[in-house]
Formats: sequence, C-alpha cells, structure tokens
Amino acid sequence: MESETAIFAGVVFALFGGALLVWIAARLRHRRPVALGVSPVASATVATLAALLALTVGAWCLTRV
Repeated sequence: MESETAIFAGVVFALFGGALLVWIAARLRHRRPVALGVSPVASATVATLAALLALTVGAWCLTRV
C-alpha cells in the first residue's frame, strides 16, 4: 500500500518539476518575465531551483517503491 503512495507522489512531483521547467524555458525564450515585479535573473533562478528540487523529490520517491 505504501508503494502506491510513493509512486503517486513521485509522479506528481516529477510532472510538476518537468512542467515548471518547460514553462520557464518558454517564458525565457519569449523574453517574458518569470515573475512580475522581480529581477528576471533572480526569478528564473529561483523557479529553476524549485523545478529541480521537485524533480529530485520525485526521483527520490520513485526509488522508494
């Protein structure tokens, strides 16, 4: 039963992290801000770190199966 929860959480984190990376890349490619009212470099950096953290947590959850 616990493995189903780990699989679900891992997939959710991985999808979120991947989608966030795609969204960041699309915003930067069109030279649009990632967050309004914040430095473009800082917002892209923080969002990228959050996406990578989500991917890492997703991979960790999937290794716990």
